[in-house]
Amino acid sequence: MITSPEQFAVANKAAVDSMLSLANTALASAERIAALNLNTARSVLEDSVSNTKAILGAKDPQEAMSLQASLTQPNVEKAVAYTRSMYEITAQTREELAKMIESQFADFQKQVASLLDQATKSSPAGSDVAVAAVKSAIAAANSAFDSMNKAAKQVSEIAEANVAAATNATVKAVGATAAAAKKKVA
Repeated sequence: MITSPEQFAVANKAAVDSMLSLANTALASAERIAALNLNTARSVLEDSVSNTKAILGAKDPQEAMSLQASLTQPNVEKAVAYTRSMYEITAQTREELAKMIESQFADFQKQVASLLDQATKSSPAGSDVAVAAVKSAIAAANSAFDSMNKAAKQVSEIAEANVAAATNATVKAVGATAAAAKKKVA
């Protein structure tokens, strides 16, 4: 409960700081994604020109097919690397935002505990049951928040493991397919 202009100013400053932190995190993430996209576009363009020149320089159709088959693996690996980088950026951003939310929730918990202590001290006799009920409800909410946070972290870890496994399997499958195509052409 805000009871003085100083407390109001402190609360407003905290809200502004929180919003600035959120905005800076979002902008940093957007900047990293933009840089990744620009670098990827540049690399794709350079690779396309180089690959096209190589294929056009082939002496016969078999050599062209062989070159094309050999270029598949590096392209898939680059696509997988791009996907991993994008996933890392989003995962790091999510983690930073989660830390901010946890911090704000911890501050909120402290404020509520302080208000409850003040209410307990200034409450009339016999209101102990109501204060205890509020404290119990807050404890249950805190427990639910902690459980949801732990579950979200577990889901994130499982998703990360699945993404890593899927990308590795894709790279291996494309490698095997490219090797088979080379043998077929030769």
